Amino acid sequence: MKFVDWEPHYIAILEYFGFEREADEAAARLLADLAGGRDDLGLLQSLIQDRAVTVCGNAPCLPEELDQVEGTVLAADAAAEVLADHGIRADAVFTDLDGATDVFIDLSRQGTVMVVHAHGDNLPLLRHWLPLLPGPLVATTQAVPLPHVYNFGGFTDGDRAVFAADDLGAASIRIIGFDLADRNVDPVKRGKLFWAGELLHLIGYDL
Repeated sequence: MKFVDWEPHYIAILEYFGFEREADEAAARLLADLAGGRDDLGLLQSLIQDRAVTVCGNAPCLPEELDQVEGTVLAADAAAEVLADHGIRADAVFTDLDGATDVFIDLSRQGTVMVVHAHGDNLPLLRHWLPLLPGPLVATTQAVPLPHVYNFGGFTDGDRAVFAADDLGAASIRIIGFDLADRNVDPVKRGKLFWAGELLHLIGYDL
């Protein structure tokens, strides 16, 4: 998704949550500095383009749906650890690092692409985790993209993975481990699930 098309939705999200665009932009600049020019977009695209893709969210239903996994596997943040516990190594992990554990380091060493996202309140996580991830890296932002920092569209880890798969030319996208109607979450998370549904609808996915 081009930023000119994404920006109106981004502005609406900022207003909904009371987030500051300037904070997102500062986080994107920090991520660019920490990445130091590392950019494995070509590898990520080769894993996705013209391939069947499964995007795995981290809802409690994920373990029950793992029999549906096929093709390239994209994990939303901590879903990567659930997959690893069931013997599945994600091809890429989309993460703002709030669910990161040492499993992420192991996956990075094994060649999983870490698609690391910068936003206004994860600067300490970026500073902590980026130096620990030695493998392939793609940097993303929800604000204006920078050189080597991309914006595929999307807001939460899960819907960003779907947007990226769509933007990078997946032949098909299967979505598992999502529960946008989950009411056992706090109000902020509930709002994020609402927006995930709204945004996925934009590109033809209704969950």
